Amino acid sequence: MNRVAVIGAGAAGLCALRHLRAKPSIFQPVAFEIGEKVGGTWVYTDRQGKDENGLPIHSSMYRNLKTNLPKEVMAFPDFAFEKNLPSFISHVEVMKYLEKYMHHFNLEPYIKSKTLVERIEPVQNVTKEQPTWQLTYSDVTNQEKKHTEEFDGVIVCSGHYSVPLMPKLPGMNVFQGHQIHSHDYREPGFFKDKKVVCLGAGASGVDIAIDISTQAEQVTLSHNKLWITSPFPGNIKQKPGIKHLSEKSVTFRDGTIEDADIVLYCTGYRFVYPFLTDECNLEIDENERVTPLYKHLVHSQYTNLSFIGLCKIICPFPSFHIQTQFAISVLDGSLKLPSREEMDADADYDFKKRMDEGLAPRHAHLMGPRQWKYTTELARMANVDPIAKSVQELFDMIHETRVKDLIDYKKINYEITGPETFRAYQ
Repeated sequence: MNRVAVIGAGAAGLCALRHLRAKPSIFQPVAFEIGEKVGGTWVYTDRQGKDENGLPIHSSMYRNLKTNLPKEVMAFPDFAFEKNLPSFISHVEVMKYLEKYMHHFNLEPYIKSKTLVERIEPVQNVTKEQPTWQLTYSDVTNQEKKHTEEFDGVIVCSGHYSVPLMPKLPGMNVFQGHQIHSHDYREPGFFKDKKVVCLGAGASGVDIAIDISTQAEQVTLSHNKLWITSPFPGNIKQKPGIKHLSEKSVTFRDGTIEDADIVLYCTGYRFVYPFLTDECNLEIDENERVTPLYKHLVHSQYTNLSFIGLCKIICPFPSFHIQTQFAISVLDGSLKLPSREEMDADADYDFKKRMDEGLAPRHAHLMGPRQWKYTTELARMANVDPIAKSVQELFDMIHETRVKDLIDYKKINYEITGPETFRAYQ
């Protein structure tokens, strides 16, 4: 019996548990969850900074969030959302869905909640090709009392939306207004009658800017992307990236200046795995590239250590569904991996190809249109079903069209009508 530790019980962790549980004669899984309940980044709290146990708040959820993908695309392939819900749903409905998923697959007995994983280190074994893993943890309410257990494999599902990636801009130290990261954004009331600059126009940055505009006097959406052609509320304007901050204003790269009371940084997040010791040989460089990972997923030196959900701009739950089955196929031996050298060469080729295509080094794990070839290859290697064509095409359509109508695109509903078809309705 192989004991497998799952780090985190958000969507990815629950998915890993579900597929480990499907092979009860092979695996004995345990999920370690720092929070009181499952859900990970989908757990909403009004708190900012630290929680009641003095630990950093994990979730970046805000009160008015609605999904920017339809539920028909978001669902795990083996567990649908309730049909009576609209396509674009609140975080509350996603949480209910994850809890139902947990109960449906009887995962709760395998979850240690309110548990802080403090240390994971490999233990070499002369009789085994791969190490075992010594895991040290504590109860979040009594962190002085440590517990240590040994596992045959580790699946890391701790997410990457909890540690802010803050830019370093000239003048940040002299600006007299508020500066916050979107990780700490909760609701728009704080911005009432304020002049706000939002730096970053990813999907969340745009959604938050629109949310803030319901209360703010003015919102300036600052970014270095192509100009967004969608209509915006009348009090939102676009500007290029920030050149520098002054005491009460922001200067943009085109030389224009806007007064500002608050600067909100929607600038993304860092990959952080503080529980992995140096002996785990995981590197995260200055551009947030994580190595040595085969297929953005399996540690090439320690193949019984894997990372679910590390990729960006993906169809999340279906991707987790494929990735976890790939990782588990490695653990149970049904998937024979290439040599370590071949896996590292594959990862380097993937990175070089991105650079040759003009992507920045910080996009080492960016998927977008690449995700379908990627997940289809994982599915083929693990001998599981790929993501349905209908889901792929609906995702691509939403991703392409929402920037043209950011205010109203969530009012449309969708239905998957077949393996390769879907329809839209209002």
